[in-house]
Amino acid sequence: MALTNRALVFALPFLVASTFLAQAQEKVWHTTSSLQDETKYGEDFERYDYVNPDAPKGGTLNSTVLGTFDSFNPFITRGTPAAGFTDFGGGLLYDTLMEQATDEPGVSHPLIAEALSFPDDYSSASYRLNPDAKWHDGKPIAAEDVVWTFDFLKKNSPRYMAYFANVTKAEAVNEHEVLFTFDQKGNRELPHIMGDLVVLPKHWWEGTNAQGQKRNILEPTLEPPLGSGQYKVKSFRPGSNIVWERVDDYWGKSVPVKVGRGNFGIQRFTYFTDDNAIWQAFIKGGIEDIHVESTARRWATGYSFPAFENGSVVKKEFPIERTATMQAFIPNMRKEKFQDVRVREALTLAFDFETLNRTQMFNSYKRTQSNFQNSELASSGVPQGRELALLEPFRDQLPADLFTREFKLPVNENPQHQRDNLRRASQLFREAGWTAKDGRLINEKGEQFTIEYLGRSPSDEVIAGSFLANLRRLGINATMRIVDTSQYINRVTSFDFDMITYRMLQSTSPGNEQRDYWGSRAADQHGSQNVAGIKSPVVDALVDKIIFAPDREALVTATHALDRVLQWNYYMIPQWYPSTINIAYWNKFGMPENQPGYAGVDIESWWIEAAQEKAVEKDIDKTPQQ
Repeated sequence: MALTNRALVFALPFLVASTFLAQAQEKVWHTTSSLQDETKYGEDFERYDYVNPDAPKGGTLNSTVLGTFDSFNPFITRGTPAAGFTDFGGGLLYDTLMEQATDEPGVSHPLIAEALSFPDDYSSASYRLNPDAKWHDGKPIAAEDVVWTFDFLKKNSPRYMAYFANVTKAEAVNEHEVLFTFDQKGNRELPHIMGDLVVLPKHWWEGTNAQGQKRNILEPTLEPPLGSGQYKVKSFRPGSNIVWERVDDYWGKSVPVKVGRGNFGIQRFTYFTDDNAIWQAFIKGGIEDIHVESTARRWATGYSFPAFENGSVVKKEFPIERTATMQAFIPNMRKEKFQDVRVREALTLAFDFETLNRTQMFNSYKRTQSNFQNSELASSGVPQGRELALLEPFRDQLPADLFTREFKLPVNENPQHQRDNLRRASQLFREAGWTAKDGRLINEKGEQFTIEYLGRSPSDEVIAGSFLANLRRLGINATMRIVDTSQYINRVTSFDFDMITYRMLQSTSPGNEQRDYWGSRAADQHGSQNVAGIKSPVVDALVDKIIFAPDREALVTATHALDRVLQWNYYMIPQWYPSTINIAYWNKFGMPENQPGYAGVDIESWWIEAAQEKAVEKDIDKTPQQ
């Protein structure tokens, strides 16, 4: 029976209330979020299975950092943040709503939030906060902190701006629940990635400092901020060092992701101007305790100093089971000279990985072929089936070879291969309007092709030296410029470079972060990770296919297609990847018998053995140095 207008007026509040109650009753809360299979721990996650829940607390972890710092605010593009702060995630000071798992891909476990909920169409997500979560001043972490943080980051942080591009608003449902609303449906990842949101203390940032001056989160600062995490700033000397101390009454010490982790009493970071100084600090002892070795030659032949020979320093290799990080030479396509795909292919032909790996790196590395190397997401062969159907509408905008040939990077197994590759590179340059004359590669205006490789460490000479030499053989004026870390960061952030080496971490569950890597909008946003300056409607469309993939099969298909398009457009010149993480450390640590294969190593699960620490300190005092 139809309601009269008057009856409808009186019935409306009841109907709305009933609908709201029905929706509330239907809401299903999850204590763990997974984009792939269900987490191995189920909904009753108590701790990671590899950690030592009884790990002792205390001792000092000494670390080194390259460069300098002038700010404790990592969320703006101005200033260089100190070690322990990060522009994405919480670092040592802040907690996030959820924390990404160290031992499973695409899984997040509770931290500030104790549970999440989302509807079947993925149009929104609700996060319920842990009522025990609090700031270091004892004030509870509230929904208004989450909303305030989201609004600030969405407006001012390049990373979060892209990551949360489809999140229209955050609102406090009550003191302990936040609702995020999305501008689209079907994005399976959006509810999950909201758990990566760092939460900042609204009351502190809107307050005043000791001098009575109002704080401004849009400006750099060297006032230690209020946090919620396991550590807080104990002391610092601007640009020189920063010391963090463990928070004894840290609210989250019993939260499952923190059990058996964050065991160091003090974390001290000392800054140096170059890699060699850091190496000398490590072998001296007492300044750097853990050295992640990125130099294959040194790993193979450089550990002959007294502390290593007497057992005070230990070497260990940790296997990696995750998608390999894409490390590549990146030409800046914002500059006209790099916009022709033939030029970029020619540059790729000039890079001789095999000789470099054999002569400089002891054959320790494998050539990176894919942006998703070492995973099922890497493309191979020629597109077929669903992938071909996905790419077919873009055929006229893509290289014809993409559809008929398997993508392979050039190989230099012998001198003849190198000559052939350089000859082919010269031909491509000619086709692109560059000709060799008197040993110079010039355009029709007589201007020589120039490339300045921007680096920040003498080790860049090993990475890029032979590559630049081959470019010179082609007639390019190829030079290298090494700048200090602050200047390097500023120039990369503002895209002020010809070519750099850049690293992009990929996961087995790609999603919204792909916009920041390759998206057209990100190309113009200073601080984004689209350092190449890619602006391609095809890439944008395929990224959306990844983000809106309804299931795993569709995600893999779309990722294969994106990978293939990136490869055939030669947006970057892939370098190499290791199969292990090589770490040398002073023998003062205890560690779980097994480390998480997905992360490779979890230093947070290590601890200091007090007796060993004292023995190492004595050994440092008496050991002769090189």
